[in-house]
Amino acid sequence: MAIRTIRTDDDPVLRKKCRVVTEFDDRLRILVEDMIETLHYADGVGLAAPQIGILKRVVVIDLYDDKGPVTLINPRLLASKGSQIEQEGCLSLPGQSGYVERPSEVRVAYEDLNGESHEIEGQELLARALCHEMDHLEGVLYIDKAIPESELDIEEVEATY
Repeated sequence: MAIRTIRTDDDPVLRKKCRVVTEFDDRLRILVEDMIETLHYADGVGLAAPQIGILKRVVVIDLYDDKGPVTLINPRLLASKGSQIEQEGCLSLPGQSGYVERPSEVRVAYEDLNGESHEIEGQELLARALCHEMDHLEGVLYIDKAIPESELDIEEVEATY
């Protein structure tokens, strides 16, 4: 396993769409192991492959709970409901943050390291992390969706808790 370099700021790879994973082999397993190690080293919640310069549809998320890290290959949003406005940051945009509106609940289809299909349901932080990381796979950063401060109603934000 190895800690990979996280791409930051205006690196063009962060704005590219990722390719679907079709080969579920040892190279993919090594990539995922490296992503998890990199995520933990950076003390992050989620990491998408383009953040380390790999244009594949691979995401790892760790809420540091008893479920451990979750690996999603080729994730697809199936359903969402509700709304939450919270402050987000990103390992690729160090020192920055902004408020983003996201669904409060999501259901996502994905494949595991063996290519087997699964679904995951997420609420609140997990829902936010899933949406944030899947955006990376489309070349979208949270700053593209951030609510401008002039439009931010702090009472509305506090009401979404």
